[in-house]
Amino acid sequence: MVKYLTLDDVKVKDKTVVVRVDFNSPIDPEKKTILDDTRIRAHGETTIRELADKGAKIVVLAHQGRKKDPDFVPLKQHAEALSKILGKPVKYVDDLFGQRAKNAIRNLKNGETLVLENVRTFDAETKEGTPEEHAKTELVKNLAPLADLFVNDAFAAAHRAHVSIIGFTPVLQSVAGRIMERELKSLSRVLEKPEKPCVFILGGAKADDSLEISKHVLDNGTADYILTGGVVGQVFLAAQGIDLGRANMELLKKEKLGDLMPGIMDLEQKYPERVKTPTDVAVETNGKRKEISIERLPTEYTIMDIGARTTEHYSKIVKDAKTVVASGPMGVYENDKFSFGTKKILEEIANSKAFSLVGGGHTIGALEKFGLGQKISYVSTAGGALIEFLMGKKLPGVVALEEAGIRKT
Repeated sequence: MVKYLTLDDVKVKDKTVVVRVDFNSPIDPEKKTILDDTRIRAHGETTIRELADKGAKIVVLAHQGRKKDPDFVPLKQHAEALSKILGKPVKYVDDLFGQRAKNAIRNLKNGETLVLENVRTFDAETKEGTPEEHAKTELVKNLAPLADLFVNDAFAAAHRAHVSIIGFTPVLQSVAGRIMERELKSLSRVLEKPEKPCVFILGGAKADDSLEISKHVLDNGTADYILTGGVVGQVFLAAQGIDLGRANMELLKKEKLGDLMPGIMDLEQKYPERVKTPTDVAVETNGKRKEISIERLPTEYTIMDIGARTTEHYSKIVKDAKTVVASGPMGVYENDKFSFGTKKILEEIANSKAFSLVGGGHTIGALEKFGLGQKISYVSTAGGALIEFLMGKKLPGVVALEEAGIRKT
């Protein structure tokens, strides 16, 4: 049941609309230029274009990087990228809530778009707080009186209780943008009432959330199977008492994943038929791919991929699935010798009739490398927000929209 309002519930013509998007993009550390405009394109081609076509005056709020980090840059080039996407001029002012920003907002005409400066130039932006506390900040007190509506389209930042994410909701009518709406609908579909069998595929190098996600979706009856690969697969194997070899065990220790092993061991004992781990792995010897069965571990070499036998087993499970959620590659897919597992599993997902949701930066990169993105039901650009949602956590940005929706109904 949808608890928040969307753009379908409001009229925006002649209205000044503050839109919080997620334009946070990869930045070349030397040239300080945008390397990939995927997120800008996603918001531009949906929410922002719709608002412009309907005659709204659009004020865009977004962040880029964190202060003192190499990718902390102004949003001028983001505005230029958005202009190309929309096929019309987009205004930009290097001010966030000062007089120049306020004048630029007042001078907007119907259908025009203005990008304000990086919200993280405001020191209080990243301070966690309640919507009511954030509504009293300079950012909100200066901008809210000039606006008629707040649209939160930044699902990827919705796990942060930051000022620009939740501070406008107590003082302005607030609705979800199209990207926010799509993400929530797709995620709710796989978490609340997934068609069965439902398969979760967890891979990649970041394994610290894997136990919590697995436990949540198995205990709730959401997932029928968990398929593991990448470093996630290695830590699940190590939890079974399997010695992966010095280099691989050192990696798990370095990443402080040993703390997860007792919980993983309990989970594997509780769901012995539903948690799947690799039965073979691939390593590199003399520049070539070599596959080793789990029975022949430990190995002196670094594990780089799942093996052919594991890939075949996982493929059969995916083929029979009605819902598939995938986060993280099965191995070092960037190296062609070790892209086999990731490619085969993603191909199986793409060719299946299941509803498929794929997320995470490296997984999306793999989809692009293999040209499979168009065959996935929904590709989520979110990172931390996606993981927290899959773990069953409440996202502050979504909660704020729900509370704003209740006040209006």
